[in-house]
Amino acid sequence: MKNQSAKRVNIVNLKLVKESSMLYKNRCVRSSEDGYQLLKQFLGDMDREYFVVICLDTKNQPTAINICHIGSLNASIGHPRECFKPAILSNAASILVSHNHPSGKSGESREDVEVTKRLVQAGKIIGIDVIDHIVLGDGEYVSLKEKGYI
Repeated sequence: MKNQSAKRVNIVNLKLVKESSMLYKNRCVRSSEDGYQLLKQFLGDMDREYFVVICLDTKNQPTAINICHIGSLNASIGHPRECFKPAILSNAASILVSHNHPSGKSGESREDVEVTKRLVQAGKIIGIDVIDHIVLGDGEYVSLKEKGYI
């Protein structure tokens, strides 16, 4: 058998890099409405779907907001790998996920429900709860927790 040459393995370290910050007057997320107010302030009026993760500490205070995916006019993908990466790096106790519907209609799709269920399962495995998935529309929102999917 031929001797294979050695493979070089990179030694890395991971860290979050703060891009900016914003003030959140409520300090903690106690309800879907609180989450909506924070997300509305952060997302504003985007022309594409943004899938966002809010990392929360043990008191449900937001510690970090991360845009996990920027989609097209009508699609965005929330994969557990990307959603939990900022949560793990920021030592989050739980996360709130959200995305906007540029169409203005906040109703959840079948894909939204499937992604939510997948994220909840992944969160249980790694010990980070998904407290809600909020879908934002024009001046309105839908909470998948309130709808019974979480």
